[in-house]
Amino acid sequence: MRFMATYDLMETIRNTNQWLGASALAMGSYPAFALIPNPAFSWLTAWGEVTERTFQRMIVKPDWNIPPVPSQDAQDHLVSTEIVVQKAFGDLLHFVVADRPVPKRKVLLVAPMSGHYATLLRSTVISLLPDADLYITDWHNARDIPVSAGKFDIEDYTLYLVDFLRELGPDTHVIAVCQPAPLALAATAYLAEEDPSAQPRSLTLIGGPVNPDATPTDVTDFGRRVTMGQLEEMMIQRVGFKYSGVGRMVYPGLLQLSSFISMNGETHAKAFVNQITRVAQGEAADHDKHNKFYDEYLAVMDMTAEFYLSTVERIFKNLEIAKNEFTVAGKKVDIGKITTVAVKTVEGSNDDISAPGQCVAALDLCTGLPAEKKANHLEEGAGHYGIFAGKSWRRNIRPLVLDFIDANSAAPTPKAAGKTKKAANKNAAA
Repeated sequence: MRFMATYDLMETIRNTNQWLGASALAMGSYPAFALIPNPAFSWLTAWGEVTERTFQRMIVKPDWNIPPVPSQDAQDHLVSTEIVVQKAFGDLLHFVVADRPVPKRKVLLVAPMSGHYATLLRSTVISLLPDADLYITDWHNARDIPVSAGKFDIEDYTLYLVDFLRELGPDTHVIAVCQPAPLALAATAYLAEEDPSAQPRSLTLIGGPVNPDATPTDVTDFGRRVTMGQLEEMMIQRVGFKYSGVGRMVYPGLLQLSSFISMNGETHAKAFVNQITRVAQGEAADHDKHNKFYDEYLAVMDMTAEFYLSTVERIFKNLEIAKNEFTVAGKKVDIGKITTVAVKTVEGSNDDISAPGQCVAALDLCTGLPAEKKANHLEEGAGHYGIFAGKSWRRNIRPLVLDFIDANSAAPTPKAAGKTKKAANKNAAA
């Protein structure tokens, strides 16, 4: 049970800080202290409130909290969630809009498994719901999954996507955000050979590392510098006694969070000091800009060790997707077999996670796809978050993605499918 104490130690530190914050908040809130004209008690209360909320959010899965969807009938329609396919490591979730005609666009939003819950895409979901019948991959926290459920690596992730697409049917349009972009591409290629009738109509890849070497970043450089043995030694721990997944090897969410924060430590420290000041001065609110952001940002989930390690080794180090050498269950997945699914890539010029060039590499891999089925958009001035959830997404990218979906909604005719297959064979022979 190596590292068991380390996982429990991190949870103990988190729990202790939450308790200290709650204690400071309770102590500073005593009515008797209001008689003492000293601002120290206001600051103590403010520090306690911010500290308790900060450390408490780290173990909470955020709610979706999707607001009602306006419609052409001048009514607001309530939104609920429904599990369509339930699996050990993740579910296929459907956003059901009550009393609304089902939109023609059926969209599967593939959420990343990179430390945060699928709720990180809440604003993306809200922006798509008025115009689409929307589904999403809702990944589970590895700490809550018993060891008896088995392993979960990038091949399993890919097969989960295959199963979800088979469930949804061929009139589906896929939007994959960040980390799952190469695996969504692989799942589509897998279906092209194994079950062509289950392929989606279109595939939109947003800011994903299809070829991490195309434009190196700090993330890819780290993957190159560190050996797999060092990663396993530094990052992998066993789930502690508090959770159902006790004994499972994971990349802990709290450890991931410390890495996220260290990348912009000064910015985060300033944000928390400013929030304490606002609380002390009575200017903060429960759902103000700070809390709205950090309630989501601080809510982290554990990844299975095999998923994290296989992602680094096979996607970033060995470049299996970029070289078209990826295998699933012992079978090579040939991305060139994609011949009818329209593929669009979206990148941000200021993306420091998946820099421009990494995602558009997917189009070169689709050798069997005619040029009219390929598209790329580079959003000037947009960072990583902005291309799927920020102003750039809402104003520019979302309309382009919906237009791309509409342009590729028709089922491929047998004649067109045969033509693209013949072209693919010709390209392969060349």
